[in-house]
Amino acid sequence: MRKFSFEERSQYWDRLDQFEFDLLIIGGGINGAGVARDASSRGLKVALVEANDFASGTSSRSSKLIHGGIRYLENMEFKLVFEALNERTKLFQIAPHLVHPLRFMIPLYENSRVGMFKMGLGMWLYDALSLFQTPEMHERLSADESYKRMPLLQKKDLKGSYVYSDAYTDDDRLVHETLRSAHEMGAIALNYVKAKKANFREDGKIQTVLVYDTLTGKEKLVRAKHVVGSVGPWTDILGTDFFPQWKKVLRPTKGIHITVSKARLPLSSAIVMAAEKSDRIIFGIPRHEMVIIGTTDTDFNENPGEVVATAEDVKYLLGVVEQYFPGAQLKTEDIMATYAGVRPLVNDGSSIEGKVSREHTIWTLDDRHMTFVAGGKYTTYRLMAQEVVDKVLSCFSLEQKSLFQRPKTEQPLLPEVSPDLYQQALATASHLAETFMRSPSEVMTLCERYGMEAQAILSRNPTHYSYWQLEASQAIEYTMCLNLVDFYSRRVPLFLARADHGEPVLEEVIEVFAEMLTWNSEKIEQEKLLLKAYMSHELSWQSKM
Repeated sequence: MRKFSFEERSQYWDRLDQFEFDLLIIGGGINGAGVARDASSRGLKVALVEANDFASGTSSRSSKLIHGGIRYLENMEFKLVFEALNERTKLFQIAPHLVHPLRFMIPLYENSRVGMFKMGLGMWLYDALSLFQTPEMHERLSADESYKRMPLLQKKDLKGSYVYSDAYTDDDRLVHETLRSAHEMGAIALNYVKAKKANFREDGKIQTVLVYDTLTGKEKLVRAKHVVGSVGPWTDILGTDFFPQWKKVLRPTKGIHITVSKARLPLSSAIVMAAEKSDRIIFGIPRHEMVIIGTTDTDFNENPGEVVATAEDVKYLLGVVEQYFPGAQLKTEDIMATYAGVRPLVNDGSSIEGKVSREHTIWTLDDRHMTFVAGGKYTTYRLMAQEVVDKVLSCFSLEQKSLFQRPKTEQPLLPEVSPDLYQQALATASHLAETFMRSPSEVMTLCERYGMEAQAILSRNPTHYSYWQLEASQAIEYTMCLNLVDFYSRRVPLFLARADHGEPVLEEVIEVFAEMLTWNSEKIEQEKLLLKAYMSHELSWQSKM
């Protein structure tokens, strides 16, 4: 695999104004990464710029699920559910190291809005819309069976439950691996480069885009035949920056999550809470050493970059958990971390929070040669990307279109993580541990996260490196990770999954960053302060409880 690091970033910056790109993508979240991979796989010359870190917006602040969306059945959004379940099947194949099957339980009570019979019909429909390509078919459990399966569950008035299959993912890493795949296909991508404004030709079409490197203060004009805006909740902000007559298209909503240790809430599977009482679903999702609980769904009209969990949000989620697991007695002090994100939902005129459609919208300003994508579900990012590139190519001449191929995005993201090779990596983890004289559990974790690439990670790094130093080296060299905040929040689950937020390993992680990015003592202290400020901002609700 080619490196995707700070060195490549510098080279890409030098190349940005050397020729005209077929496509310039603004936004390095999951949609932008997906478009970059799809377009590159067809042979387009692609550049992508992201104003902050890759996946720093909504794409690292989701519920971290790959799912069809069981609640969308009630809204009769069958097409959306079918597409999502079909894409879920594809993601099992193209990213087996990032997308894993997970069982979910929906408990139903005497006062539930949805009864056992109606929920059962929904379960059969859910499995059918997946064309029965589900990891496991759904189960119907009695009250006693449900309680045995989930002993902490509120037993009073429990009628029974349904258990079904979906999947979980590392949402931020899915972005990084998709960008790495696009990079292997020839795309260039830069983080911390902001698109400031568009310059137009006499016929009104975009001629160049002015971009600004926030790390160096330098600016450049980028030429491209077409521009794609995939900036999620920043869509209206970008639109206003580029086009004075822009009319707002989004109805953003805020979602927050809390994390607690598995020891405090030992779930036997993921659980769906509040589905039987309201339109807002709250998940409890066991992941790594933690359980993720969320999400909320409320209108949000402030700066997406400033979104944060509030004391009210946290109290609401704890209240839901209390209803379902009163014996757990979760308190605010049990919360290890919180995170919040903004969903870029397209305003469909709905007057009810939570009822705004999750369908994505793609539209082209034909007289400007710019296409926007907004809304949609994380699960369907690959399909959305394909539709975006199809839309872009409809603006090209027949002669230009004839130069490009069909997309190749149903292939594994990286050659080392095909389903067969992934299973092979897991099977050889103990042998690798022996070969490299490493802890078997650490090597297994590496194999689970990177497939066969785990062997390369072990081979190219010093033998004295700790596990977190291996992760830091990988992040810097192969995901263009440039600072501690990006590492702790989006490359590894140190902030979210540990009560100590990874503070005990900070010095050893800094050692790798300092060596590979040539940090001096002043830079190291600055990075420590920025990491502390980030964590304080994310946990600012604590002072208001």
